[in-house]
Amino acid sequence: MTQQPASIYPVDTPHGLARLHVHTSLGMTSPRGALLLGHGAGGGVTARDLAYLAEELPRHEIAVALFEQPWRVAGRRVATPALTLDDAWLRAVGALPTLGFSDTPLFVGGRSTGARVACRTFAESGALGVIALGFPLHPPGREVSRAGELSGGQPTLVLQGSRDRFGDATQFVDLSTAVTVVSIPWADHEFAVPRAAPITQRECLELVAEHVSRRIDTLLMRESVAANGR
Repeated sequence: MTQQPASIYPVDTPHGLARLHVHTSLGMTSPRGALLLGHGAGGGVTARDLAYLAEELPRHEIAVALFEQPWRVAGRRVATPALTLDDAWLRAVGALPTLGFSDTPLFVGGRSTGARVACRTFAESGALGVIALGFPLHPPGREVSRAGELSGGQPTLVLQGSRDRFGDATQFVDLSTAVTVVSIPWADHEFAVPRAAPITQRECLELVAEHVSRRIDTLLMRESVAANGR
């Protein structure tokens, strides 16, 4: 399938105007699933992993909606408090049915802070699972853990760079069995790899997309089996 340019939709929130950047492929009339992804506290929807997933997953009949938080749309440099992020995010979840995704299985996630938001609001989103890209387990140099946000029992795939300064895969311990943590070799928190690494930047992103696509396929199959057994 050939990707078409993103369709951008405004989302009204109590904290200002937000945007949904929806990526599909030409000829995609009924996607198998939709993945809603949020950006981090230090960047936007053009982050390399988000942009690559928005390009690649529609080829597999998965629509990707990138959510741009109000603080980012307004041009501010600093993210707003967690409660405002969660509230705005749930407004985006609520907007998806009006954009043609009312009967489409939903998956949620994001990179860094966006992953935290998706985990905290999972129960309210009605999603089948979470995709966490570079989950910020702890602030660099500090022992404070945010693992509690992964303990809700929601099916969660955490993709973590082996060089992530916010915590590598080995530091995710005592989590729910619903959480799967995968190490992406040579990648840092932004999934950038050094020039001297034995894998290229594109190969790193391909690996990320492969894991995400495989997890979505698994959860869709699980949902189909459960539905047929009802």
